[in-house]
Amino acid sequence: MPPFASGLLVLTAPLPALPRRAAGLVAAAAGLVAGPLYVHLQPGLRLGGPAAGPAAPPAGPALLRALAALYTAAAARRGLDLRVLLGPGRRLARQPRVLLAAAAEAPGPPEPVQLGLQRLAAAAYGCPPSLPALLLGEDTAGDAGGDPEGDPEQGPDATLPEFLDVAVGGTFDRLHGAHRLLLSACCLLARRRLLAGLAEGDLLRHKVLPELIEPYELRAAKLREFLEDVKPSLCYDIVPLADPFGPSVTDPNLECLVVSEETRRGGEAVNRKRLENGLPELALHEIQLMKDPDHRQNEEEKISSSSLRQRLLGTLLQPPRQDPALPLRPYVIGLTGGTGSGKTSIAKLLGHLGAFVIDADKLGHAVYVPGGPAYEPVVAAFGAEILNEDGTINRRVLGAKVFGNQERLKNLTDIVWPKIAQMAKDKVREAEAQGKAVCVLDAAVLLEAGWQDMVHEVWTAVIPEDEAVRRIVARDGLTEEAARQRLQSQMTNRQRVEQSQVVLCTLWEPDITRQQVQKAWDLLQQRLSPEPGP
Repeated sequence: MPPFASGLLVLTAPLPALPRRAAGLVAAAAGLVAGPLYVHLQPGLRLGGPAAGPAAPPAGPALLRALAALYTAAAARRGLDLRVLLGPGRRLARQPRVLLAAAAEAPGPPEPVQLGLQRLAAAAYGCPPSLPALLLGEDTAGDAGGDPEGDPEQGPDATLPEFLDVAVGGTFDRLHGAHRLLLSACCLLARRRLLAGLAEGDLLRHKVLPELIEPYELRAAKLREFLEDVKPSLCYDIVPLADPFGPSVTDPNLECLVVSEETRRGGEAVNRKRLENGLPELALHEIQLMKDPDHRQNEEEKISSSSLRQRLLGTLLQPPRQDPALPLRPYVIGLTGGTGSGKTSIAKLLGHLGAFVIDADKLGHAVYVPGGPAYEPVVAAFGAEILNEDGTINRRVLGAKVFGNQERLKNLTDIVWPKIAQMAKDKVREAEAQGKAVCVLDAAVLLEAGWQDMVHEVWTAVIPEDEAVRRIVARDGLTEEAARQRLQSQMTNRQRVEQSQVVLCTLWEPDITRQQVQKAWDLLQQRLSPEPGP
């Protein structure tokens, strides 16, 4: 773990030199700062010279290229919260705990440079004057990239256009480097106000893994904190987007819409709507997408929130339950998911890896057989008409009795679920007797039945509704409408995910599922391994 919780890196070299040095500078700073890592750009400043006031970097294509290089370098350091500041003027949201500068930019004795760093941080961002100040050597590995020459078609004094009010829209889930570059461009273009629309509701429905998208309130709060840190002089309006247009087609004060290569067509549609509404077209300012050099199979080539959400699959999303009544061995995983989610295939993979798998569906059948723990109470509650001629319970007739009747259904589950739970506990003891370290309770109704109290972690399998419908129709021979009704009668994916420690998804090829399960299993083994002694 890096020793400092946050830091401020001051870079004073000419902007065209930054692209080829960004990776080394970010790598060196990331070794010291857990995040956020703020970056102050002030070309030409002599930190060891006479005191000089803070100034914003010149807004032009060279600055955009420097920003792209820095955010690309940060993307290679997963989890690094990099924020390149575009203008001083307020205390930062997370107070820096260390001040940093590149040793190559500050020749001479270190003491005057360190003092200059402290003065600048105090004047620009209200930092305490006694913060530690360090000079960085640069990790030059991988620094051959970048383009110090810049764009030959643009002169060194080229500037960006300016607009009073600028708009941008997006999901802005887990702000990544491409988001930060896009938002920084917005800040450079705007002189007065930035209107940021956050996708919500139906706009999220067809995103990859929408269940893992952060709540609107959290996304809005993170977005505002980033923007107010980066350029505090602007007014920020952050609004939910329930449709692709939002206020961009009704706000008469807007002058520019910032788009990416893949959203330009949406920007053109906005302008058509504005003309229909009697408003002038917006200037469309396009920002290039950032490539993800580490993208994996089934991930997008660009840096994207979809890829980040896919990388969360199999990881621990929230701490395991701490219940003194639950023995630590065997460690019990509750595996759940909706119909068609691929839960059973995941259970089989976990069994191959060494888990003792308890199939709650099989236990559910066992409780109904004559002599089973639920047989007599169910017959007493629902009558002899549910019995076949041989005395067994006709599950189809019983199901028809409770279908659509919440009171009867609750009467049935109040009888059956506790019996299944007891049988599952007996199976856990059986696993313990066999010396098994991990049990998996495979149960579709794990959360509905309240069985999460029996497990240390809940693992949920999710799948998009359309894919689940396709699987149910192919497997069970139901109509599409009947399949959707079945899914809509169950707990939603998001409701399950909110109560889960680990999420898995079987949407892609079987090998991708296998890799997810292996990753989840390996991380589980790390959690179960005793901490090394001092």
